[in-house]
Amino acid sequence: MAQRKIAITTENKCGFCRGAKCCVYFTEQLETPRSMHDFDHLLWQISHRDVRIYKDDDGWYLLIETPCLHLQSDGRCGIYATRPTVCREHSNDYCEYDAPAEEGFELYFDGYDALLKYCRQRFRTWDKRMQR
Repeated sequence: MAQRKIAITTENKCGFCRGAKCCVYFTEQLETPRSMHDFDHLLWQISHRDVRIYKDDDGWYLLIETPCLHLQSDGRCGIYATRPTVCREHSNDYCEYDAPAEEGFELYFDGYDALLKYCRQRFRTWDKRMQR
């Protein structure tokens, strides 16, 4: 007997998601960094555990990989009825279930060394910035 294929919709998609991908990190939009000072500050931020930085069509973002405290072991929200507005308004029309977020990144820095390399390429005098 052939198995019936289930259509994935926005109404049932979260039930098929493994790892609750939208609940294990959050992002904060950053002012577009332009100066060495701006990038030096980003180096400080990315020096912290589980912090990443990316740029996409909408701008620059700090990505903090830390699961929501209310995420239960089965992937469901432990405070679903009283969850914050940002959670209520989150759309799964096109989300991490459909494609990894990284596919839309123009730039992605997974750690200090990656961002430092970019800074050295962007600013010829990067390594001399502390001498001023």
